[in-house]
Amino acid sequence: MFQNLVNLFFPKICEACKLPLQDNEHVVCVTCRHELPITNFHFENNDALKKILYGRVKLENATSLLHFSKKGLVQELLHNLKYRGHEQIGKFLGDWLGGELQTLDAYKTIDIVVPVPLHITKRQERGYNQVTKFGQSIAHALDADYNEDVLVKIKHTKTQVFKDRVTRFDDANMRFDLGKTDNLSRMHILLVDDIITTGATIEACVLLLRSIPDVKISVATMAIAE
Repeated sequence: MFQNLVNLFFPKICEACKLPLQDNEHVVCVTCRHELPITNFHFENNDALKKILYGRVKLENATSLLHFSKKGLVQELLHNLKYRGHEQIGKFLGDWLGGELQTLDAYKTIDIVVPVPLHITKRQERGYNQVTKFGQSIAHALDADYNEDVLVKIKHTKTQVFKDRVTRFDDANMRFDLGKTDNLSRMHILLVDDIITTGATIEACVLLLRSIPDVKISVATMAIAE
């Protein structure tokens, strides 16, 4: 009875369309779930994400769950996650992608999931890394470890949206460093992030991880920009 009153005055809403959720819906309504532009990269052996990084870094596998377009449902989801404190979206997307990856042999060899880090200042401002719950959920699905201490962001930078690819890479290359990498040699690392655009951030992180002896690296993101 009390919960019904709570739902009446403070209804849970869909994180994509903002309409009230039904009792059997969680985070995203059924309608939006079916309308979200999924990539199916990992099921179709589509190398779209790897092509962004072609000739720049070597990857075992690479996938994104959703296509991102401006003013679309995915943008609303990621903005709610990144700027409005709705961390449950990260878990929702991680559970979704993790459930799919655990069915594929290519991802069953993942040993550890590592997120692209936030600078400590940004993390303190926001209160969380938007990739944390996404990565934790994927790690759980793949029976892998999750570690936020492998990569460190050492430079606090402003938005990269209006910078070209070369400038983005120069910035990214200067703002990350390796953290704790003990016992990671010969492991298969899954690097996770929210969205890939030019690939500069992923490239910089992969190049650092490549300095660990005999590692294999795969990448998974929530979305890929059109």
